[in-house]
Amino acid sequence: MKIFECGNCSNPLFFENTRCEKCGHFCGFSVTDLKMLSFVSTEVSMISDRERRPYNYCKNQQFGVCNWLIPAEDDREFCEACALNRTIPDLSDDENFKKWQKLEVAKHRLVYQLARLNLALPSKITDEANGLCFDFISRQGDVDIMTGHANGVVTILLSEADSVHRELMRTQMSEPYRTLIGHFRHEVGHYYWDQLLASDTRKLDAFKKLFGDESLDYGEALNSYYQNGAPINWQQQYISEYATAHPWEDWAESWAHYLHIMDMAETAHFFGVSVKPKLSSKSLRGAIDEDPYTVSRFEKIFDRWMPVSFVINSLNRSMGIPDAYPFVVSPPVIEKMRFIHELIRNGK
Repeated sequence: MKIFECGNCSNPLFFENTRCEKCGHFCGFSVTDLKMLSFVSTEVSMISDRERRPYNYCKNQQFGVCNWLIPAEDDREFCEACALNRTIPDLSDDENFKKWQKLEVAKHRLVYQLARLNLALPSKITDEANGLCFDFISRQGDVDIMTGHANGVVTILLSEADSVHRELMRTQMSEPYRTLIGHFRHEVGHYYWDQLLASDTRKLDAFKKLFGDESLDYGEALNSYYQNGAPINWQQQYISEYATAHPWEDWAESWAHYLHIMDMAETAHFFGVSVKPKLSSKSLRGAIDEDPYTVSRFEKIFDRWMPVSFVINSLNRSMGIPDAYPFVVSPPVIEKMRFIHELIRNGK
């Protein structure tokens, strides 16, 4: 993610900030120009320091889960991110409320990234055929509800916002990585498979060459995966064990990792991160000197990101915590991500 700064005093701001800690001005995110704006608050509305335009906060700002802005002349109550919510938990339950807050942080970061990629994101509430929406719910009794995607509806279980439960599930599923943002990126990948590929024969043919035949029975494929696990040497062709289950899951996993890499690369670029290790080999030298969202060749992004990811993992190990990116990316996986990158840039 980019670095943001206060429009009044230029103090650095986090994406989730609602006030500048230095000058005290209110602040919020404008998805229209992908900037944080700062304000002098009035009883009627907030006037931006840079533009001198009036804005209001999204209605969910009152719950401390959103700092996105809506122009004062716009009669919408909810911002582009919160308008995607179809179901939220009972907020009178304090535990539900805390989990919802965590889900919203991850979802807003997802929507920011999709905006950077210029991907259309209509709400299913107003566009039933092509829209996307989110259901944030808890499992009730014996009802078989799972985190997943179906026909534009992304369901995220509240339990995924519980770090203890999430770590338990990560261990049980033998996963090296399980986070809220990871869930959001994976599930929205299924939505964009429908939007970008499903109705285009030419693109589907190119998809099959890399990911396999998606017409294979999905239910049978998942049952086989859970019974037998991933094939030997799966790392040579796939980014994760779960990606081996079915071409749709390979796509969603590759999509999620493409978003991981792009977000890390953008953050490293705007922080001016460069890698100059004290080694005789130059293989780990590099710098992300361009905004990755403006780069046409994915291989260029990956080659410059890889040394940075090695540094981040090394710093984590210095603190005795797991690698931030605990994956080996093989050439076939890079080719899958290249396909996604070009599809987004040229085929949306």
